Amino acid sequence: MLLKKSITLVSVKTLLLKKTNNGNAGRPTMCRGCGSIVGAGQQQCAVCGAAVTTQATTRNASAAPDNETLRFARAVLDRPYKFTIILLVANFFVFLLMWQSSGLTSQALWEFPEPVLLAYGAKLNSLINEQHQWWRFVTPMFVHVNLPHVLINMYSLWVVGPYVEKLYGSAKFIVFWVLTGIAGVLASYLTVRPALAIGPGRFLFKSSDVLSAGASGALFGLVGVLFVFGIKFRRELPEGFKRAFGTGMLPIIFINLFIGYLGRGFIDNAAHLGGMASGAILALAVDYRRPGEKSVVATAWRVLQVAAIALVALGFLKTVQHFRDGLPESTPPQAAAVVDEKTQQFVAYAKAMNDAHDAFALIVKDGDTSKADEAIKELEAAPALDPKANELREKFKLILTNAKLLELSMAVPRNSATGNNQRGLEELTANYEAWTKEYGAWLKTTGRSYGLVEVTQPQGSPK
Repeated sequence: MLLKKSITLVSVKTLLLKKTNNGNAGRPTMCRGCGSIVGAGQQQCAVCGAAVTTQATTRNASAAPDNETLRFARAVLDRPYKFTIILLVANFFVFLLMWQSSGLTSQALWEFPEPVLLAYGAKLNSLINEQHQWWRFVTPMFVHVNLPHVLINMYSLWVVGPYVEKLYGSAKFIVFWVLTGIAGVLASYLTVRPALAIGPGRFLFKSSDVLSAGASGALFGLVGVLFVFGIKFRRELPEGFKRAFGTGMLPIIFINLFIGYLGRGFIDNAAHLGGMASGAILALAVDYRRPGEKSVVATAWRVLQVAAIALVALGFLKTVQHFRDGLPESTPPQAAAVVDEKTQQFVAYAKAMNDAHDAFALIVKDGDTSKADEAIKELEAAPALDPKANELREKFKLILTNAKLLELSMAVPRNSATGNNQRGLEELTANYEAWTKEYGAWLKTTGRSYGLVEVTQPQGSPK
C-alpha cells in the first residue's frame, strides 16, 4: 500500500513538472535574471540572454523518482510472508482455547484465571525448577493473559513480521521467532531475584515468582533484527530503507522501554530486553536475501526451521500431557463466575454462626471458654441480612454468653456440679436445640435466596 502511494505521488509530481517546463509555451513569463518580460514561446530572455527553462529543468531532474529505491522495494516487498500469517492464526487459536477453558465469560477476556494460564504453558519458575517442566521456556510465546494483550502483540507482529520474513526468508524468520522468544523467557526466568528488585532494579528484576506469558519477547527480537539490519547493511540500502530501519527504529525502542519503565512490576522488561538482544546478535551473524537473489534456502537453515517448529510442537505436546496439572478437575470452568455482594454477605453471616457454634461446643464438651469472646464479637460484626436472621443471631449470642457464664460459675468439677448448675446446663441445652431447629428452617427457606449452595448446619446439641 505504501509503495503504490509513493509511486502515485511521484507520478503526479512528474506531471506537474512537465506542465511547468512547457508553461511559457502559450503565455508570457518574467525573466528571473533581469525581470524583463519574456514573450510566449521564447526560450531565452532578449535583454540578458538567460534561459527561462533552466530552473524548471533542474527541478525536474532533482525530482526524478529514486529508481533504486523502487527497484529494491519491489524486489523485497513483493515476497510472501506466509509464516507471519501462520503465527497470527496460531496465537489467536491458543487464545480461543484458553477462553473456552475459562468458561467463555466476558470477564475472562480481561484476565484469564491463573490455573488456565498454567495449564496452557505460562512460565513459572517453581514448576521449571521443581517439576522440570522445561517446555515452559517455549510455550509462553503463544500464551496471552487477556484480550488487549493478544491484540496488541498480534498487531505488532502484523506490522513487523512481514518485513523480517521478506528480508530474510521464511526459514530464518521462524528460527528468529523461536530463538528470540525462548531467550526472552530465559531472561525472565533468570531475573526473579527478590534481593535485586529494589528501587531502579525493579525495572528488570522481580521480587517474587509470578506467572509470565506473551509473544512480546519474540516481537522485541524481530525489532532487534531490523535494528541491526539497518545498521549492518546501511551502505547498500536505498535511502528510504535507511530511514525506516537501523537508527530509524530508535524512537520505537525508546518509547517501548519508557512504557516498560512506567509499567514495571507487571510488564516483564527482562523478557523484552532479552528478546531484543538475542535478535540483534542473530542479525549480526546472519545475512539477508538481497533483491534479485533466487529463493534458494540452504539446507542448514531448512533443518533449523524444521527443528524450531518441532520444538514448539513438542512443547505443546508436553502441555497437553500435563494439562490437568494446571487445571484441576474439581474446579469447573464456570467457577470463575463473580459472587455478588448479597452472597458474600451471607457467607460472612454463616461463617460467624459456624464459628460461634464451635465455641459453644468447646464450652459444653471441654469447659473451654477461650473462644467465646472472639465468637461473640464476630456475631456482633456479622452482616444484617433480614429480621429473622438478625433474631437468630441475637438468640445465639445470648446462648453463647449464658454458656460462658455458666461454665465460669462452676467452681467444682463438672461430674459433681450442684443442682442449680445442672438445671442451668439442661436449660441451656434445650435452648440450643430449639435454636438449631429454628436456624435450620431458616436456612431451607429464606437462606436459599442468598445464593446458598451448601451449608453444613450445627448437628443438634453437643454431647
